Amino acid sequence: MVVACTTAPPPDLTQRPIRVTTTVGMITDTVRNIGGERVKVTGLMGPGVDPHLYKPSYSDVRKLDEADIIFYGGLDLEGRMTELFEKIARNGKPTYPVSEDIDSALLRQPIEFEGKYDPHLWFDVTLWKSVAQTINKQLAELDPDSRDYYQKNTVAYLTQLDALHQYVKRQIASLPPNARVVITAHDAFGYFGDQYGLEVIGLQGTSTATEAGAADVRDLAEIIAERKIKALFIESSVPQTTIEAVQAAVHARGWDVQIGGQLFSDALGQEGTPEGTYVGMVKYNVDTIVAALK
Repeated sequence: MVVACTTAPPPDLTQRPIRVTTTVGMITDTVRNIGGERVKVTGLMGPGVDPHLYKPSYSDVRKLDEADIIFYGGLDLEGRMTELFEKIARNGKPTYPVSEDIDSALLRQPIEFEGKYDPHLWFDVTLWKSVAQTINKQLAELDPDSRDYYQKNTVAYLTQLDALHQYVKRQIASLPPNARVVITAHDAFGYFGDQYGLEVIGLQGTSTATEAGAADVRDLAEIIAERKIKALFIESSVPQTTIEAVQAAVHARGWDVQIGGQLFSDALGQEGTPEGTYVGMVKYNVDTIVAALK
């Protein structure tokens, strides 16, 4: 796969849009907001796709080869693809993890991740602002003639993110403190919990590469039944069978926990819907969580 992405002379970008290849939808949408008419963005991972387990196809490699610049999540979000991106970068193509400028002191480091960081940055809107600024910086470096255009778009997008951050804070504040517990299929919402004051419990760890076992289901069911938690949530990119198993185990312990709805964790919703954008996805998630826990 790496052979296709060899060193090439710098492209002439004056007469055409910049070809950008991205991984997850949150990055794809953010690049479109900042790049505007100057970019043509191709996202590799659409709705319902789990980046932790994603295996690139031949057509994906072609899209990477044709790109003028590549943005990916980093922090091992894309699993084994990380090595591919690093090799492409060494071959000279502009290839950047969008997490590269975030202070490591601001990153979560779950125990089960064995010294690595939680890659689900988008659930803390303040951290995603840093991602937007990194994308702006790298596009401007590649295409300096459009620097002012990218900066204007970035300022407008950061204003949207500031409003989104305040919206999430208001929504969570409407919940009674003892109801602020979010239980999901895997621990993708840790940044969300830390920033907005919720306890987050994932059946699996921060990556879906390891499967939950019977003991994990049993232990989580006991927590839910003992604390009489009202709802738990499925995720669009994770099979819901494990959450349904937890629900059944809770019922067996005498507590009727409901599935509060589907959350978007590692992928956006369908393109053309509000959930198909980063801002819309975050709003949808917080509205779903608040409605279920109330």
